[in-house]
Amino acid sequence: MAQTNFTEDENQKTFTELWCSAEFLRSVDGELIFLSALNIFLSITAFLGNTLILVALHKETSLHPPSKLLYRNLAITDLCVGIITEPLAVTYLTSVVNRRWDICYYATRAAAFFGNTLGAVSLLTLTAISVDRLLALLLGLRYRQVVTLKRMHITVIGFWILSIAGASTYFWNRYISSWCRYIVATLFLVTSIFAYTKISCTLRRNQIHVHNHVAQGQPNQAIPLNTAPYRKAVYSALWVQVTLIICYLPYGIAVALTPQKEISLAIYRLNEFTVMLLYLNSSLNPLLYCWRIREVRQAVKETLRQIFCCSS
Repeated sequence: MAQTNFTEDENQKTFTELWCSAEFLRSVDGELIFLSALNIFLSITAFLGNTLILVALHKETSLHPPSKLLYRNLAITDLCVGIITEPLAVTYLTSVVNRRWDICYYATRAAAFFGNTLGAVSLLTLTAISVDRLLALLLGLRYRQVVTLKRMHITVIGFWILSIAGASTYFWNRYISSWCRYIVATLFLVTSIFAYTKISCTLRRNQIHVHNHVAQGQPNQAIPLNTAPYRKAVYSALWVQVTLIICYLPYGIAVALTPQKEISLAIYRLNEFTVMLLYLNSSLNPLLYCWRIREVRQAVKETLRQIFCCSS
């Protein structure tokens, strides 16, 4: 098995250059061709699926505009994965197979930059969705006054600026780039767990409160929030977050378990397959939106009906 040992001073160079090394990658052509084909398929599905979702969200008017903006931003990041990051990954894989090391050098760095940027934006957006659902519960009637479209636009723009700045550190210091990813991932997990735990406890407490009033013959004293559609919105957001965790977790584990003093072909293979799971998330999200959000599902059906009617 091919394996490369290196000192701490060589870490940066090794991790960025072995991915384009003829000696190191001389026996993985078949696997890279398979990954290229799979990434092409995922790129097409991510492009088509998220384009449909963006059209559907544009037509849908019943969703609260700031909340819709967050889902639209998430769909945009998934669309960019399909039209930018995955084609760059395919370019990298095919350049290795064809021994085009000049193309490989730039493709792997461009794919890493866009992948880190879009991944960070996705995590921050999902974090904002969990906070948005919590605020909708805690603020009640004040929610629409506090969570405005203008403030959400500023928040989303801030996500993109921070993500681009963090991803840019990849070009000059790999460790800072890694720490940026760890910080964003930790923020996502801690905030999301807190938000959904708080939501669950609050809903349970409110339900007990309502049942007590009903038992006392006061059925009209209910909480101001309509819990049925709210619960559905929370479960929809939670499904999207759980799916992202399932797709991202193997990559996070692979990175955490990667030795700091050596790289082998087994580590390389693990990295490439787990990166493919990251891309898979961008193709799964449109399916989740259609499954869990009735308004989006109806808008997608109407859009497809119009497309097929025009084509016929």
